[in-house]
Amino acid sequence: MTPNSTEQRKRPRARSHWAATTYGALARAAPAHGFDYSKRCDPQNAQFGVVVRAYLLAIPRVLFEAINELEAKQRAEQADNDAQLIATNSKDIFDDGYSWVGGNPNGDITIVEFTDYKCTYCKKAFSEVNDLLTHDGKIKFIIKEFPILGQQSELGSRFAVAVQQIDGDAAYEKVHNALMAFRGNITVESLVKLAKDQGLDADPILKRMNEEPVSAVLRANYQLAQRMAISGTPAFVIGEQLLRGYAPEAAMAQIVAEERKAKAAK
Repeated sequence: MTPNSTEQRKRPRARSHWAATTYGALARAAPAHGFDYSKRCDPQNAQFGVVVRAYLLAIPRVLFEAINELEAKQRAEQADNDAQLIATNSKDIFDDGYSWVGGNPNGDITIVEFTDYKCTYCKKAFSEVNDLLTHDGKIKFIIKEFPILGQQSELGSRFAVAVQQIDGDAAYEKVHNALMAFRGNITVESLVKLAKDQGLDADPILKRMNEEPVSAVLRANYQLAQRMAISGTPAFVIGEQLLRGYAPEAAMAQIVAEERKAKAAK
């Protein structure tokens, strides 16, 4: 499971890291003003360090300005890298031929979710995504089964994929929703009960779970996630942006709006 990615971006840095970052930035910027710090002798270096330290202590906001600028640059670089990953793997993300498709199949923006049935944040995101799809009828939604949290996760995903392959997309949707709402242990017995509750014949589903057609789907999803540098759940591809971690409906809606604006500008 991964925490809210927006929270990750706001974690404070250690003071020593701030100082090192700003000190280095000032040193690198110095030659532009006719001052080459690297060519100074040790006593001059020491004196320069004292001056810089005194300046930063006197005006600490400079540290925060430098940190904000650095983090903005890092976010921009990450966004560019993610966009390239999405472009390179576009067909496998958006049109693999086997993943379940919901929402509006003809939507102008596509959201793809990598999910795990034992992931607490995935279950939390489940209602947020449903609300988003309800409030915005122009979103295409694709689910990638990505069980990474142990045997129960894999049992759930294998069962869901087997249901889709044997009983179709409508049955898969009901089973997916039921597994997301399920709070107990995922076992063969609980899956048999779930199948009966959904009016499905459990025997062929249990047989298919361990066969190659199901394994091939999960293997392809693992390989795609690896190429996309996705190691946790939930993870979302929203248009040309990659969101690693849980986000509330409002945050996802904002990304959707950004993607629509960018698309219209092209």
